[in-house]
Amino acid sequence: MKEVGEKKLPKILLYIFLTISALLSIFPFYWMFVIGSNTTTAVNRFPPAVVPGGNFGANAALVFERIDFFGAILNSIIISTAVTASVLFFCSLAGFAFSKLHFKGRDALFIFLLATMMIPPQLGLIPNFMIISALGWLDDLRAVIVPAMVTAFGVFWMRQYMSTAVPYELIEAARIDGCSNFRTYWNIALPAVRPGLATLGIFTFMGTWNDFLWPLIVLKDRSVHTIQIALRTLNDVYFTDYSMVLAGTFMATIPILIVFLIFNKQFIAGITDGAVKN
Repeated sequence: MKEVGEKKLPKILLYIFLTISALLSIFPFYWMFVIGSNTTTAVNRFPPAVVPGGNFGANAALVFERIDFFGAILNSIIISTAVTASVLFFCSLAGFAFSKLHFKGRDALFIFLLATMMIPPQLGLIPNFMIISALGWLDDLRAVIVPAMVTAFGVFWMRQYMSTAVPYELIEAARIDGCSNFRTYWNIALPAVRPGLATLGIFTFMGTWNDFLWPLIVLKDRSVHTIQIALRTLNDVYFTDYSMVLAGTFMATIPILIVFLIFNKQFIAGITDGAVKN
């Protein structure tokens, strides 16, 4: 009986830890909704409001008046979806080549690719802006989509995932059956790495959705603003209505939550896959 009690106690402590961690993770979203559903005056009082109020609809209406909220959401969805789809395709294709194909200079090229991850992205702002300007893509969604169509991290992630998830025996069997390299990648490799694709897809979608600096530089026209830039315009010079801003921010997080809820099983499988392999 003593051993049963000793084994039960760590499980209880684990559940308590997980419950506290979940509450701490949810609290920022709850607090965002509390501020967004109250007035700025109520939030600035001491002690501040800690329960949701009844002004969320009024604050949301102010957001819709100040900015083209749904237009900005649509622009963000188009950009995030296009970038995510292209990253998944090109990075998985490159990862397949680096992990399963043998060609001259493969390892040196992969090391060079990894070295590019050490360069701060801010150093590429001016050259990228000059290229986008020369192409005439300013105030065009292509200015945000094209530079992000493939990432070094995505190639690295898919290369490492395919190295363990796709056995060489499957590749050799496909070649014996007469499959080309692309058909082997499409019909053999991709189905085996769906959890890894889902994980990379969620990271890419969230990163693109929350991107602020590059869209701010190349998208000046209000009609092509992403939701992050549109929310920035809610701040006045002399006064900021935090309730209105947080109401808009809360609504802007809903698409990300929906994407995560749809792909969370594949995401968890992708994260834990390496832990259950023998």
